[in-house]
Amino acid sequence: MAGPTTARRGAAQQGNSSARPPRPRPEGRRPTSRRRLAVIGVLVLVLLLGSGVVWALYGSSWLRVEQVRTTGVDVLTPAEVEAAAAVPIGAPLISVDTDAIADRLRQKLPRIDSVDVVRSWPHGIGLKVTERQPVLLMKKDTKFIEVDAKGVRFATVDKSPGRVPLLELTPRQSASLRRFGSARLVREAVRVAGGLPGGIVKETKVVRVTSYDSISLELTRGRTVIWGSGEDGPVKVKVLTALMKAAPKAGHFDVSAPTAPVVSGS
Repeated sequence: MAGPTTARRGAAQQGNSSARPPRPRPEGRRPTSRRRLAVIGVLVLVLLLGSGVVWALYGSSWLRVEQVRTTGVDVLTPAEVEAAAAVPIGAPLISVDTDAIADRLRQKLPRIDSVDVVRSWPHGIGLKVTERQPVLLMKKDTKFIEVDAKGVRFATVDKSPGRVPLLELTPRQSASLRRFGSARLVREAVRVAGGLPGGIVKETKVVRVTSYDSISLELTRGRTVIWGSGEDGPVKVKVLTALMKAAPKAGHFDVSAPTAPVVSGS
């Protein structure tokens, strides 16, 4: 039987060739115009949103400083604090330099120990003030210098604020004075006064310092306390508190050696 002719074979091959599925195009050769358009659209949207945010923060009248609120003051007044802060009213809230305001307040008002300057959206600045508290007073002519627990002399006042002991610094000409100096003696007095509990502070009229290891307290009702140096303060406080409870009518307490305290004048 005769085989297929050349023409038939060619036709069959052509038919088989047309029946084969088309080869898949490489992934990198697919059209990317839609993706590009999507990416461009996203970028345009981001730019528009970013421009809108920048304009709202800096260019609009919506987010600008309209008010300043001060909290935490006791001796100072809100008006004093806000005048020293010099917050730029009308400026964009985002552009206010809060660190510069805090620095300005501490420089102009030494009574301020710390201050937090916070943005209060959408229109305010908050000034959270912590004032220094005096633990000792130093007399200067007819006025009083307030000293805090860090030894900072932060204010001069006409009248004693009350219930703050007066420092009497009368150092003897001794090796102690030459070694430590009067500034160190003041710091030791501050350390003693700052460590006293509220109940004893109320009864303390004078903290007297004659040398580094000779500090004494003058209490109400003519009572005295020999404190010694400023070392072992917490232990001395506990001992003195216990002695004052055990001998409420005593006139003299010596806690300079807290392991062997002395009470007399009861």
